[in-house]
Amino acid sequence: MAQPGEVLAAGGRVLNMLDLSDVTMTFFMPEAVAGRMALGSEVRIVLDAAPQYVIPAEVAFVASQAQFTPKTVETASERQKLMFRIKARIPRELLQKHLEQVKTGLPGVAWVHTDASQPWPDTLTVRLPE
Repeated sequence: MAQPGEVLAAGGRVLNMLDLSDVTMTFFMPEAVAGRMALGSEVRIVLDAAPQYVIPAEVAFVASQAQFTPKTVETASERQKLMFRIKARIPRELLQKHLEQVKTGLPGVAWVHTDASQPWPDTLTVRLPE
C-alpha cells in the first residue's frame, strides 16, 4: 500500500497481508438453487486466466439473506430474482502444494454439483498444474 519514503496520514495503511492458504471464491446463486445447497457441496472453479485448469473446492458459506432483493416480494417471478452469496473454499493442502501459483482477485466461473448421484462432466474433471 505504501512505498518506502512515503509519508502516511494517521491511520493510513502500510501493507496488506494475505493468507494464501485460505482462498475462497464468492459467487451468487438464485434462491431455488441456493435453498438446496449444503455446506460441503462440491464445486469446480475455472479461472479466466488459466482455463486449462479445473480446481476443486467446496461450499463453505451460504448467505442467510438474499442479495438483490426487491423491496416487496409478492409474486413467484419476483422471488426468482433473489440471489444468495455463496463462498467456495479451495482445500488448504492444494493451496500449499501450489503456493507459488496462487493469486487473489482473479475472475472465473464456479460450477456447483447439486446432484451427487450424477458424475461431473468430462470438461469439469479436476486438472491441476504439475
